[in-house]
Amino acid sequence: MRDVVTLAAEALADAGAWLEPGLSGAELSAVQAKWGIVFCADHAALLSIGVPVGDGWLDWRHDPDEKVRERLRAPVDGLLFDVTHNEFWPASWGERPADGEAATERAATVLAGWPRLLPLFGHRYLPAGPYPTPSPVLSVVQSDVIWYGSDLLEWVQREFLGVPLPGHTARPDIANWSWLADGYDDYDL
Repeated sequence: MRDVVTLAAEALADAGAWLEPGLSGAELSAVQAKWGIVFCADHAALLSIGVPVGDGWLDWRHDPDEKVRERLRAPVDGLLFDVTHNEFWPASWGERPADGEAATERAATVLAGWPRLLPLFGHRYLPAGPYPTPSPVLSVVQSDVIWYGSDLLEWVQREFLGVPLPGHTARPDIANWSWLADGYDDYDL
């Protein structure tokens, strides 16, 4: 039986995604070292099978550093935007500083302790490693976070093939991000 990542890669190819040759072990290590990240097992396995390229994808071999940097920062930068412009402030962060700049600085300090999310496609993210397999896919736009698949195959089917996301009673936990995806209000975090 093939694993979920292999099935996801096959479904991506069937859906018309362009897959470049996969990253070698040395290339994966170099990317992780360069960017100070660790891919979860599923993300690393997908990139080893093939590197999706084209609109929406991050080409870990060839994209300019600034694009990679921007995509890596996007989940936290989006939350900081909502802190600054949209009154996002979870109660667990304590009293919000009256000064906007101080509030943003305090939020940045808190968010530095949240699990890191790594870009997959567009606004879709996987948790950084180490993370158990299967890894869920989240859609993250500022503080609007939703589940987009409980694993890579479910995500590919939803994103590219229009298969509805099945209802799940139990979801994997990605501290804080899961709460946003589950629809908790910011005061519940």
